Amino acid sequence: MPHTILSRQFQMFAQQECQGSSPLYEHLATKIANDEDLLDIASSIPQDQPAPNLLLAAVHYLLATSNDPLTNYYASLTPSPHPIQEVFPIFKAFVLSHTNELTTLFQEKLVQTNEIRRCAYLYPMMTEIYAKHQQPLAFIEIGASAGLQLGMDHYNYCYNQQLSIINTENDYMLFSENRGETLPTSLSQSPIVCQRIGIDLNPINLGNKVESQWLQALIWPEHHERRILFQQALPIINQLDIQLIKGDAIQLIKKLSRIIEQEAMLVIYHTHVANQIPIELRHKLIEQLKEISMGRPLYHCYNNLFDTKLHQDFIDQGTIISIRTMPRPDGHARWFEWSNS
Repeated sequence: MPHTILSRQFQMFAQQECQGSSPLYEHLATKIANDEDLLDIASSIPQDQPAPNLLLAAVHYLLATSNDPLTNYYASLTPSPHPIQEVFPIFKAFVLSHTNELTTLFQEKLVQTNEIRRCAYLYPMMTEIYAKHQQPLAFIEIGASAGLQLGMDHYNYCYNQQLSIINTENDYMLFSENRGETLPTSLSQSPIVCQRIGIDLNPINLGNKVESQWLQALIWPEHHERRILFQQALPIINQLDIQLIKGDAIQLIKKLSRIIEQEAMLVIYHTHVANQIPIELRHKLIEQLKEISMGRPLYHCYNNLFDTKLHQDFIDQGTIISIRTMPRPDGHARWFEWSNS
């Protein structure tokens, strides 16, 4: 990939994703955007992967088992991180001295951030769908990673520090701020979920220590709460019947829809995944969903497909009906703007 395009990606990542969320990654991405040596290394990242996320996660992954001075700047690796203004020369030295390991990771790993808190804006949609149809829901998640979002009906939620939804007896709580319209009254009734299927090009087995470490490396250094939520979700997920399937969702989605129980309402969803799919295949996905809908209606909940907004569509007999379109939510679901239409 040309350096000019890569440089722009790192600049946009710093400005749109990291600002106000990760000072370390904002600083590093801004510096990388203007460093030819590091852009050259990043150019070996497959073009279907977001280069800033993959480079920074790969470094984080290697640092977790390293004694390199760079660990002193990561809040995930030290209780008293050094000032970020001093970090870039040390970061660059680490990357240059670990180029071979990083290049291997670029080819072996994928950006599969399993942001559990995104369930905070998906869950209201699911309760509303269940309340309307009074049918068990069957989940198919595209880009499921380790499948943590497939357990959304077993998590507790707190919105705006006021409205609490309790689905489990443990202390697990997802906090998020709704900056939009009033959430639906259906939140008071948890949906019945009869099937949970996740599709991913490289599904992560949480029982595998190396794979679990990679998923944790994708969590940004300052995001202590995300690490805690990840660890607390594991015993919940381990109790659920989740089917994770390795493969291309666009090739598998029609086949998988045929194993969904007929009495169930099918809900296909994906968050922060579709931007990694080539544009022609995104259109093909929509056509596949329309074909499925000729045999059974379904819901499609998603973002980053053709824009960054959050959508909920109902598809029946090949016709797409928009239920709601919401503004772009925070990437880690710290906030979202609910809309009733």
